[in-house]
Amino acid sequence: MSLAIFCAVLFAALLHAGWNALVKRDGDPLLNTILVTGWAALLSALALPWLPLPAPASWPWLAASTLLQAGYYVLVARAYQAADMSLSYPLMRGCAPPLVALAAGLAFGEQLTAGAWLGIAVVSAGVVGMAGGAARPQLWLPLSVAVLIATYTLVDARGARLSGNAASYALWLFLLSGLPLPLWALATRRAQLCRHLRDHWRRGLLGGAGTTASYGIALWAMTQAPVAVVAALRETSILFALLISARVLNERIDRRRVSAAALIVAGVVLLRLG
Repeated sequence: MSLAIFCAVLFAALLHAGWNALVKRDGDPLLNTILVTGWAALLSALALPWLPLPAPASWPWLAASTLLQAGYYVLVARAYQAADMSLSYPLMRGCAPPLVALAAGLAFGEQLTAGAWLGIAVVSAGVVGMAGGAARPQLWLPLSVAVLIATYTLVDARGARLSGNAASYALWLFLLSGLPLPLWALATRRAQLCRHLRDHWRRGLLGGAGTTASYGIALWAMTQAPVAVVAALRETSILFALLISARVLNERIDRRRVSAAALIVAGVVLLRLG
C-alpha cells in the first residue's frame, strides 16, 4: 500500500469516527442517524449528475449493499441507545476486519503477507480489547453490526471494482440506502423529524458529508489495495473515537482502553511495514 493510500484511509477513519459521534451525541440516536443518511442522500443526488453511471455489472452488488446499509444504520442507532459509544464502536468495528480478511482470500484471491495478517490481528485485538468486561446483553447488537460491516465491505469491494468508477458507485449507494429511513420517519414520526431537523440540521449536514467522504475514500482505496488491509486500517477510527468519547461525549476512558489503543497503533505500524 502506497503512502498516499495509507494516509487517505487514515483520514477516512477520522471522518468515520466523527459522524458516529454526531449520531451518539445528545438527542435521539435514530433521528440523528436519519438526518445523517438523509443529508448523505441529498448530497449524493447533487453530485451524481456530474459522474457517469456505474457499469451494469456492479448494479446487483449495489442493490444488495443498499439493503445491507439500511439495516446497518438501524442497528447502529439501536447499539448507541443500548451502550456507550466507547463500548459499542470498538466491538462493531474490531470484529469485522478478521472476517473480511478470511473471506477476501476466497472472494478476491488476495494473498496477504505474514506482516499484513499480523497487523490485522493486532489492530482487531486492540479494538476488541477496548470493549472488554462488557455485560453479555450489551454485546449482541454490536456483534450483529460487525457481521453486517464485514458483509457489506466485501459486497462493496466487488461492486466498486466492477463499477468502473468508485466515486459514482459510492454516491449511488448513499442515495439509495439513505432514502428508506427518512421516508419511514416522514410516514411515522413526521412531527418529531421536522423538529429534529430544525434544531439539528447542521449536525446532519456534517454527518452526511462525513460518512459520504469516509466511505467513498475507503471504496476507492479498495480498488487500489487489498480489501482486508484497507478494512483493518479503516478501523483505526477507534483511536479517533476514543478521543472524541473522552473530550466531547465526556465518557470515562480507563487504562485498559488506553493500553488497547496502543495495540491498535502497533497494528497500524505493522500494516504500513507489511
